[in-house]
Parts: sequence; structure tokens; C-alpha cells
Amino acid sequence: MQFPSVQSLAFAYGGPGAQGQFKLQTDDFIVEEFLPFQPEGQGEHSFLYIEKCHENTEYVARVLARHAGVRQRDIGFAGLKDRHGRTRQWFSVWLPGKPDPDWQALNSEQLQILSVTRHPRKLKRGVLAGNRFQIRIRHWQGDVDQTHQQLKLIAQQGYPNYFGEQRFGFQGRNLEKALAMFAGQKVKPELRSIYLSAVRSFLFNQILSARVETANWNRGLAGEVFQLADSHSFFNTTAMDEQLAQRVDSFDIHPTAALWGQGESTATASAFTTEQAVIASYPEFAAGLLKAGLEQDRRALRVMPVNLSWEFEAADSLLLAFQLPAGSYATALLREIVTLGD
Repeated sequence: MQFPSVQSLAFAYGGPGAQGQFKLQTDDFIVEEFLPFQPEGQGEHSFLYIEKCHENTEYVARVLARHAGVRQRDIGFAGLKDRHGRTRQWFSVWLPGKPDPDWQALNSEQLQILSVTRHPRKLKRGVLAGNRFQIRIRHWQGDVDQTHQQLKLIAQQGYPNYFGEQRFGFQGRNLEKALAMFAGQKVKPELRSIYLSAVRSFLFNQILSARVETANWNRGLAGEVFQLADSHSFFNTTAMDEQLAQRVDSFDIHPTAALWGQGESTATASAFTTEQAVIASYPEFAAGLLKAGLEQDRRALRVMPVNLSWEFEAADSLLLAFQLPAGSYATALLREIVTLGD
């Protein structure tokens, strides 16, 4: 079964007027994660800030476990990072009553231990404030003025908070595997989680795309559920008024859409109708998520990049730098301005 791809989702600013390539060289894609807290400097967990190249997060976790002589489950990290490019992220290793091994012995071309400290608690998935990106687009060709204008609008108004392609697996096959799982095929627990996340992300993307098409993804509808900026707190409203509109315009609150699952939707009126129309278009996905027992949640429809900057280093090379909150995708920003080729 074929499903709409991320490339087919609606664009907020007219669609890309350029094409190019990225991740051609290691330093074309640099990601640096930052935590919402400072490690305390003492405790049972060793916190390591690591720079890696050409290796994925789970591989590094296995290396740390083997080197420290601990179980894989004693290793913590906040989020998965791409193996392509240069990424800097935190790991924790549970070492109760034990000294740190010689972490610097792990240094290589692919892995560098940047700092080591201690903390009382394990680093858990999702405990992440955000990521800083530096991205270089090579072989850039297109309309320079259009790209400048689109980036200015993104810096001022944000961009649609789509889930990126990596959420759905190679050629979107996680969605097909999810359908097979819903039909009764046995899967490993870790794969079950991946497939369920892919389905919820897909449905969210379709709702958001519908809102972009009708130009209300960055303003409130009647019955909207809003998220307070920089928090996971939500509130619903029956109708828009001037005060709410001003809060939306000032980025104090963001409109949201459903991450589908069990429970009654808190959206009503027009916001609810838009969501339900999309959910009804994919009954197998909707039913599968309900049967799996996932609780319904919400996600902001837009994301504001922090300190977005850009420059054309050469006629065919565009360098961007920006910071995003945890859970938002740099590729969703890039798709607004450039079509990326292999």
C-alpha cells in the first residue's frame, strides 16, 4: 500500500525554489544536543559528552557498556542521533560504587570523549532541551531572492512542525510493517514501539498538512487546543478572541493537533472537524493505534527556530545554523526552501 510521503506534504511558504545536496562531507551536518539541566558533578551515573562521526547512537552505547563492563540497560541517552555527519550528545553509564574506567582510551577518529562528570540519575529518553544544527547545502542551484525571503519568513513565523522522513523508515516501510503488525504479525517489542510511533507521526503530518493547505496552521481555529510555549501544558478554547490571537502572534502559545490514541479529543468545533476528517481517511491506522492502547496526546503545529542564520559561502554552497526544541526536525525546515537530492 502506498502512503503520501513527507515530500507531498503542503508547504507553508510556496515550496522550495532551489535544489541541492547535504551530508556529502562529515562537517556538512553538525548536531549538538543540550540538556534541560546541568549534571551535578556527583552520583552513581557517569555522564559523558561524546562527539561521534559515522556511527549511530546505539553503537556508541554498546561500546560504552563493553568498555565499562556493564549491561546495555545501564547506559542512558536522551535521543537517537544520525550516523551521518558530526554529532555531539550525552550518555550516562551506571557505575554504583565504582570508579570511572579510562574513558579516553575510547578516543578514535569516529569517537571523542569531550567531557566526563557525574550525576545521581540515569539519562532517560526524551530528557532533552533541544539541538543546535549547522548544515551545509552543497551543489545549491535556485532562486537566491526566494530563498532569502523564505528564510526570513521562517525566522519570523516559524515553520510546520512535521515529523521528518527518518521517522518512517526507508521508503516509508515502517508504515507497511505497522499494518502487518495490526493484522497479527508478531514483532519484537522495540520494533512495535517504532511502528506505532511511525503511524502516529504519519497521521499528525496529514492533519498538519491539511491545516497548512487552509492557511491556519499558525493561528487558532474555533475549538483549538493550545500548547504553552516551552512546556507540555495544554488548554482548550471554544472560540478565538483578540487576546488569544495576540498570544498566538507573540508565540506565547501554539495551536496543536492530535497524536492519535485512546481517549476523547480535547479539540472541538472546527479544530476537531479537521482532525477527524484526516483520521477517518486512515481507519486501519486509527483502529490499530486504539487497539494498541496508546493514550492520545498533542503536538504543536509549528516550531520556531532559535538564532536562525544563513549565508551563501559560494554561489553553490548555503550554510545554515539554528537551534530547535527536542522532537522537531531540521529536515522539515530544509524542505521549505530546498529540494534535496542524493
